[in-house]
Amino acid sequence: MEQALLDLDLPPRRELSAGAWVDHVPGLFDLPLLGRLLTDVPWQADKRTMYDRVVDVPRLQCWYDRNAPLPLPELASIKARLDQRYEPELGERFATAGLCLYRDGRDSVAWHGDRIGRGNTADTMVAIVSFGDTRSLALRPVEGGRSIRIDMANGDLLVMGGSCQRTWQHCVPKTLQPTGPRVSVQFRPRGVR
Repeated sequence: MEQALLDLDLPPRRELSAGAWVDHVPGLFDLPLLGRLLTDVPWQADKRTMYDRVVDVPRLQCWYDRNAPLPLPELASIKARLDQRYEPELGERFATAGLCLYRDGRDSVAWHGDRIGRGNTADTMVAIVSFGDTRSLALRPVEGGRSIRIDMANGDLLVMGGSCQRTWQHCVPKTLQPTGPRVSVQFRPRGVR
């Protein structure tokens, strides 16, 4: 893993629109962490109010606030490498980690932008590292237009930056294809959720 962390050579950045961009690096952190993430993370089943009723959130979650130790030392190493690479551009380090467990194809996350806090008014970054089975992450412009899909496989890195959280939305759609568990680790700067 140390070699992978030292060689964070990024492919050309994919410019979207309205100042949004993504960096996608397949297999960068191709580590066998899924089993430990499934057992070592205190996963929580949450509920959310949608319209006039309370529903189950269709995935399990765990949140690590600023300065909270991450559940695996490998995640702390990944965060340190992402900080080294992106802090000069972002102007700060990633502060929090949100983990989502998509147990199978029925688990998902709806279209959204991480706009709670500063992401609603300022450019920011969200870095996602994926472990486990491949799932699509879709992005679409808020103002309408063509969406794109990025297949996130084990060890893939996706960084959404610039205005992406305000001007684009992203989701992990449900799928009827047989799929096993996937854990998404999202690193965010302080005040972005």
